[in-house]
Amino acid sequence: ILTTFENSAVLATALKLSSLLKSPELLTVNLAVADIGMAISMYPLAIASAWNHAWLGGDASCIYYALMGFLFGVCSMMTLCAMAVIRFLVTNSSKSNSNKITKNTVCILITFIWLYSLVWAILPLVGWGYYGPEPFGISCTIAWSKFHNSSSGFSFILSMFLLCTVLPALTIVACYLGIAWKVHKAYQEIQNIDRIPNAAKLERKLTWMAVLISVGFLSSWTPYAAASFWSIFNSSDSLQPVVTLLPCLFAKSSTAYNPVIYYIFSKTFRREIKQLQCCWGGWRVHFFGTDNSTENPVSMMWSG
Repeated sequence: ILTTFENSAVLATALKLSSLLKSPELLTVNLAVADIGMAISMYPLAIASAWNHAWLGGDASCIYYALMGFLFGVCSMMTLCAMAVIRFLVTNSSKSNSNKITKNTVCILITFIWLYSLVWAILPLVGWGYYGPEPFGISCTIAWSKFHNSSSGFSFILSMFLLCTVLPALTIVACYLGIAWKVHKAYQEIQNIDRIPNAAKLERKLTWMAVLISVGFLSSWTPYAAASFWSIFNSSDSLQPVVTLLPCLFAKSSTAYNPVIYYIFSKTFRREIKQLQCCWGGWRVHFFGTDNSTENPVSMMWSG
């Protein structure tokens, strides 16, 4: 619920301010699309299976769930990597060069990210890698436990781990370390100036927002990656179901963090959220009315 409503607010704000969006901000919109896509396509089935105490459906629904999770997960990771690279390029370039990152360039990059994610998600369907149920039995993912008995499966998981997790994560860390060093040197140069320029303050705020988004994502998925990597070399029975369940839930919660970070750092987003709340409140008052008499049964039902 949080993921759907929060990221819907991000998309509504982006749509309203589409003409004012800068090129790098399109990646933020793409991240919201991936988060809400994961919530809508996966979470209802997982919640229903949890209430059922067993996976609902057969192999087809399991493959669908795992494919959606892999697709949106890789897309989110690669989007964060692209955000870090672009922020690094903007921070370390002159103003004229930073303007070369146009909306068309970012749109091409976003298209590449989705195609890259889709290719990796389809590979297990064509025989390189496998999809299967989680050890706790109420969701599905890559069948990590099968890979220590299969050279093909092991090559897939090793390639995927390097190209979809380790390399993007190292790129994110390297870019933000480079940005931190650049900002540090810039502040040293202007330390004798009483007032720091607004542009420098804005740059630091945008960088902090991007860093927190990346740290939140990586922190959420690291326990799940560790548990999954453990099951490659060991039997899944060596881990208690709760040990595999909690990292999975923690990883899925990452889709709800980003709008909170936007709300904290962006005055524009806070203002738009308040306007959306006012619009919702006005619609609710207009629709349900304030009359509690028997002539307004809808209002009475709402009050009840």
